[in-house]
Amino acid sequence: MKKTLIQCDFDGTITEEDASFYLLDSYAAGDWRSILQQYKEGRITVGEFNTRAFAMIKEDEATLLSKLDENVRIRPGFRELLDYSAYRGFRFVIVSNGLQFYIEAILRALGVKGLEVRAATNRFQADGVQVQYVAPDGTILQDGFKEAYIKLFLSEGYRVVYVGNGTSDSYASRHAHTVFATGDLLSYYQRHELTCIPFDDLTDVVNGLTSL
Repeated sequence: MKKTLIQCDFDGTITEEDASFYLLDSYAAGDWRSILQQYKEGRITVGEFNTRAFAMIKEDEATLLSKLDENVRIRPGFRELLDYSAYRGFRFVIVSNGLQFYIEAILRALGVKGLEVRAATNRFQADGVQVQYVAPDGTILQDGFKEAYIKLFLSEGYRVVYVGNGTSDSYASRHAHTVFATGDLLSYYQRHELTCIPFDDLTDVVNGLTSL
């Protein structure tokens, strides 16, 4: 039996909505959604999108986190998924195009400790939040962050289970052995007639994992 790793997205997967979008809607000093549209149309990379969009936020870290404390909702079943993964000996890694600082803060608020998180690094500066994606080998990426990590996990001999919801999960998830999908990722799999397991709550993922 191969060792198993769960690669799980964060925004819109563990959370019910995209926390980064909420921060941008609340604080970005500019039309960040026009940049988002460019990304969705494939005209710019996710790295360029986040670099340009988060540069529009001038507030400090504490201000942003206080906003998230009031508004972020966790998708039901998250704790059950972590508990079941631990019970089965599955390695659980969050790999997200979101920002490390708020993902770790949300996990701390939930009392979740020691979870592996791979996400965009960030620095708070007077001219906005600076964002970078660092690959497993230390190089700076503009795209393919999630794909770089799943390729690493596969090279380490893991059977990878992918859990995600977004467009940015589309290509990375296709390398996985099993895919749990909701939202735009589910639509992508259905449109391309690819095999996946749909989910609404993360308890659906737990139930699906019992057959692995």
